[in-house]
Amino acid sequence: MFKKLLFVLLIAIIYTPTSLFSQEKPIEIVEEEKANRLFLYALNKNEQDLDVMITVEGTNFRQSKSKPRMIRVPAASKVLLTNLFVERGKRANYTYKLVVNDSLSRRALPREFEPIKIEPKKKVIVYIPENCATCDSLVSNLDKSRYLYTSYRFSEKPELKGQLAPAFTNATVKIDSVTTPIISLGGVLHVKIEDYDQLLEELNK
Repeated sequence: MFKKLLFVLLIAIIYTPTSLFSQEKPIEIVEEEKANRLFLYALNKNEQDLDVMITVEGTNFRQSKSKPRMIRVPAASKVLLTNLFVERGKRANYTYKLVVNDSLSRRALPREFEPIKIEPKKKVIVYIPENCATCDSLVSNLDKSRYLYTSYRFSEKPELKGQLAPAFTNATVKIDSVTTPIISLGGVLHVKIEDYDQLLEELNK
C-alpha cells in the first residue's frame, strides 16, 4: 500500500508555458507500456498546433541521453514525445516537465501523429427526425470530423420527440413537420442547420 502511494506521489506534473496561450486546454500526457518500455504521448485537444518539449527525471529507467527537443503536436492529435527503458522487474518512478509553445518554430521536430476526437466549443447533439433528407450527410461529415458529438434517431427513441416538443410550442414549425436535423449546440436548439458547413459556422460564433 505504501509503495503504491509513493509511486503516485512521485509522478508529479510540472507544466511550464512559454507564452500566453490562446488554446483552451493544456497538453495531456498519457503513457503506454509495452514489454520493458514506457511510451509517453502528448494529447493536443485544442484546435491549434503546438510545439511541446518534455524533460523526464526519476528512477528505475534509462532514456536517451540526447538533449530534449521541441516536437510538433498538431491540433486534435496524439504524438509520441519520448520512451523510457524500464529496468527489468521494476516500475518507473518519474516526474516530467513540459514546455509548451503556441509560437511554432521551424526547428520543431515533426513526427507521425494519430488524429483524435476532441470536444467542440459547444456540445453537439443531433436529433434525427424520421423524414430527414440531409441528416445522413451531416452525420457522415461529423464522423469524419475531429469533433465528438452525440446523435439520436426519433425512430429509435420516440420519447425524445416528446421531451423536445415543448421547445416548439410557440414556433412556426412544429416538431412533427421538421424534415431537417434538430441540433443542440451548447443547449440551444437549431432547426435551420442543414449541412456540416452551417454547423461549423454556428459552432464558431
